[in-house]
Amino acid sequence: MGFIGKEREDRSASTRFELRGYREPALEPGMTFPGTEETVIGVYDDELEAIAVGRAAWKAFRESGSHDVAWWIVRAEGEQLARWIADSASPKERVLDLRTNTLVEVD
Repeated sequence: MGFIGKEREDRSASTRFELRGYREPALEPGMTFPGTEETVIGVYDDELEAIAVGRAAWKAFRESGSHDVAWWIVRAEGEQLARWIADSASPKERVLDLRTNTLVEVD
């Protein structure tokens, strides 16, 4: 296989996307902070599916009335940069601009 065949192979290599949720309980006076709870919600073959599931979890949490702090991220397995982020305190979602590696709000 020449370079073109190799290029095609690289593009078709399956990247999986993980959706993670993080939660910190709302503290009452005198409570000790127990730490951040991290959960792998799922691993998906499709980035848009991972974001859709994360978006649904984010919206459901915001509507629940919980005072806990929570946030969700989608990133490619093995990467440190999140490609999508939403947190319980904000009505805005953010995505990663891969050209600049900066987070941009989604309208």
